[in-house]
Amino acid sequence: MNANEISTGPAVVMRHVSRTYGDPANPVHALRDVSVDIRRSEFTAVMGPSGSGKSTLMNVMAGLDEATSGQIWLGQTPIVGLDDTARTLLRRTNIGFVFQSFNLIPTLTADENIRLPFVLAGHKPDAVQQAWIAHLVGSLGLRDRLDHLPSQLSGGQQQRVAIVRALAGRPTIILADEPTGALDTRTSREVLTLLTTAAREYGQGIAMVTHDPVAASYADRILVLADGRIVGEYRGLDPHQISDLLINLQGAAA
Repeated sequence: MNANEISTGPAVVMRHVSRTYGDPANPVHALRDVSVDIRRSEFTAVMGPSGSGKSTLMNVMAGLDEATSGQIWLGQTPIVGLDDTARTLLRRTNIGFVFQSFNLIPTLTADENIRLPFVLAGHKPDAVQQAWIAHLVGSLGLRDRLDHLPSQLSGGQQQRVAIVRALAGRPTIILADEPTGALDTRTSREVLTLLTTAAREYGQGIAMVTHDPVAASYADRILVLADGRIVGEYRGLDPHQISDLLINLQGAAA
């Protein structure tokens, strides 16, 4: 399967999705009537002030939180109303996660961490998947690090392992939560370039939560949330324009 074969159609579709927490008499509206597509072959940054709904958006998209109302499709599969087991199975095959803290298993080698999703799913990678993993490992410069434990790797190498793990099963979407937050400037640039490549060359849909205007500038588009709503969608902004946008948004909310 090449990038052209996986690059058509949306990775995630959300229609009129709301998520409400707490006491019904005094509810907290984490998401309010959100409708958005996260497309394959596109790198989307999700930004907004603290408490704007960014994390809830990602959790609902992944089926980790239940939408209070609305519909969500992961690829062609509706996820609202699925039971926990069905959602877990869907996540294993359709979602790759990349976290700020890397989330590698410290007692497993880099290679074992990369292959962990296949172990959890109960099957070994086939020949095509083996070739794909080898391609990713080679392109990310990890061939001579596969037998190393996470503690023997730099932060950038650990994040590259996490990205290979996320991409290995060719999921429908990659969800990245502040993936450069613990990295230095040079390594952050490498990771963001990798995510860009994953979208443009590998046909991945990518949604990345970030507060960093420089990181967001790598994305094809930026979704801005405020008070649980998508209040803007932008393309082609440089880091200074993104910073000004967020400052103006926070000023309007003050």
